[in-house]
Amino acid sequence: MNSIFRFWLLLFVGGFCSRSTQAAPSVGAQVVVKVEVSGVDQTRPFDRERVLKVPEGARISVLARVDKARFLAVSPQGDILVSQPDSGKILLVRKSGPSEAKVYELIRGLRLPHGMVFQRVGDTLYLYVGESNRISRFVYSSDALSRDKQEIVVPNLPDRSSPNLGGAYGHELKNIAIGADQKLYVDIASATNADPSDARSDPIRCAIYRYDLDGRNGKLVATGIRNAEGLDFLPGTNELWAVVNQRDDLRYPFKSADRPYRWSDYGRVIPSYVDDHPPDEFIHVKEGANYGWPFANPNPDHGMDRMPFDPDYDNNRDWSQFPESTFTRIDKGIPAHSAPLGFSFLQAAKTPVPYRNGAVVALHGSWNRTRKTGYKIIFFPWLPSGGPGAQVDLVTGWLDDQTQRVWGRPVDVVPDLDGNLLISDDASGTIYKLSFDQGHA
Repeated sequence: MNSIFRFWLLLFVGGFCSRSTQAAPSVGAQVVVKVEVSGVDQTRPFDRERVLKVPEGARISVLARVDKARFLAVSPQGDILVSQPDSGKILLVRKSGPSEAKVYELIRGLRLPHGMVFQRVGDTLYLYVGESNRISRFVYSSDALSRDKQEIVVPNLPDRSSPNLGGAYGHELKNIAIGADQKLYVDIASATNADPSDARSDPIRCAIYRYDLDGRNGKLVATGIRNAEGLDFLPGTNELWAVVNQRDDLRYPFKSADRPYRWSDYGRVIPSYVDDHPPDEFIHVKEGANYGWPFANPNPDHGMDRMPFDPDYDNNRDWSQFPESTFTRIDKGIPAHSAPLGFSFLQAAKTPVPYRNGAVVALHGSWNRTRKTGYKIIFFPWLPSGGPGAQVDLVTGWLDDQTQRVWGRPVDVVPDLDGNLLISDDASGTIYKLSFDQGHA
């Protein structure tokens, strides 16, 4: 009996399906539907009919238009927050009618706000915000929050204003999560594509750090993580998982003639090789682990699970600095250059049965590839063994595979309190709502 079959058998026997007379839709079954758009939102790209592929029985609608919408958060009361780094704002989306929502300014004057998380400390509900140079928190209210209510929790994080970086920082947006251990976890991403200086800086700029909720007792958790965008804890555990953007323009690292490329290709940037190497990553962030960047890269040639590493030609040629045994293998690969950004576990959400035991990931899409990839929402079922199963498409259609034209770029995907999935898109400036047939829940 294979692991996928055991997974579905456990769901059925466990009684997750509250209406046994109705068969649950299968993961992976998609249909083409028209994107539902109210009149006020029918501006470009919705000045013409748009369609997307969604799970059978689902529908997708435009909840709100938000220019350059990035990460999302849903409050315990159901408020929908959207970070807008370029404007320095966090916005609040409120439903104003059966098919319309209004957007309000919640906080302004922040430095590149990105990741957000709600956390109750005693009787106080805080909104934690990742700014490019610090982590702040606010006592939460759905009314406009003034800067004089801002408490800086973790100061002096590196960004382009740091004096030793000369105004250049490729991945300065900060992403955060809070675990069942009541600790704050912060991704400090690399300033570069693949420069070892990021792995030797203080703080290390390819790492995840842990802090008390008030910002004290900072500690390095794991390194070798180029740019961890989405961070989330597996519900019911203290397992932190992350999706990671890997490096670009990888040079061919082999001399042997028994591989697909010639010996003379050693050290060259070969577009057909770069297309699939190295894969982006979905990792269980473990204490003390080093996930390889920028000295080793996972090799997807024989599958996307716990891949062996290849030496990085630029920084660890022929394993000259660090042996492969130095590094912790990646749990699951995502096709190279897909650019996974936000992700959410759904085990504690009200989404239908096939999607309730798994994770959803927003793929922003590629640039370093001869043919584009990504531009969609994907799903990983969670296996009884405790890890992600095979990747499945959930929402597609922002990329036309034949023409290679793109009209939307997903950034984040989170469940709301009613079992819908909210999706942000910074290219079209849209918040979508993916609604399921709850008769299958």
